[in-house]
Amino acid sequence: MSLGSLTFKLGGDLEIRRLGYGAMRITGDGIWGEPNDREQAKAVLRRAAELGVNFIDTADSYGPDVSERLIGEALHPYSSDMVIATKGGLLRGGPNIWYSNGRPEHLRISLEKSLRQLKLERIDLYQLHRIDAEVPLEESLGALSDLRNEGKIRHIGLSEVNNEQLAQAQKVVPIVSVQNRYSIGDHEWESMVDACEAQQIAFIPWFPLAAGKLTVPGGTLDQIAKKYEATVGQIALAWLLKRSPVILPIPGTSKIKHLEENLGAEKIALSDEDFQTLRELQA
Repeated sequence: MSLGSLTFKLGGDLEIRRLGYGAMRITGDGIWGEPNDREQAKAVLRRAAELGVNFIDTADSYGPDVSERLIGEALHPYSSDMVIATKGGLLRGGPNIWYSNGRPEHLRISLEKSLRQLKLERIDLYQLHRIDAEVPLEESLGALSDLRNEGKIRHIGLSEVNNEQLAQAQKVVPIVSVQNRYSIGDHEWESMVDACEAQQIAFIPWFPLAAGKLTVPGGTLDQIAKKYEATVGQIALAWLLKRSPVILPIPGTSKIKHLEENLGAEKIALSDEDFQTLRELQA
């Protein structure tokens, strides 16, 4: 892959390295509470920045609040090209327990809190974490549009939406990104990837390393990984980078070694034949 293919202009004006870092895993078990080692978590964040990662994705519900605070502590003051994306609209009831709150007043409070915790005056990418079935989408996005007009949000994105919801949202406010689950082993949102590419909207796959049964030793993915002298995780990420120029994988980890391994995926140039072979596999 050329250098140009490894970057993307988010919202048309923020040039970022496509392979970013997802900061969900620097919290406690069940994405709840503090990590076992706060200093190690901050060391991973700093190492990511040292290695040139300039797109970090988090959410106020990770912890809750823990991930955002750690990012602020570890990386502020930020480099001039660092883009921090966060999300609001999910509340927590305990480990692995999530529920939606898309009320305008809640989103405003959440945004203000994220600004404080991340030590920012403006969030470059603020994403509605989930559409709240109890709140009209227009009301939730209307609140984010107001905050954008106030200069507290630069760009707005969505998470876990279908094509119809994306079109509905675009009637309210410009949408620059969609974050849905997608990976080499999970192609449910194939049509959304295509829609985002057609509109030059970023597609941010969460759970990008999910490969399910494809990781079986001796299987096709394993064989291709050996061919490129890579890990199956690196091949899974390289596949995403080749799948579409608008895909921004955000693998998360709490270990520096794993972080460095993930970033090695950028150096792998999958052949068209191997890419297609992997695309046709079913997890």
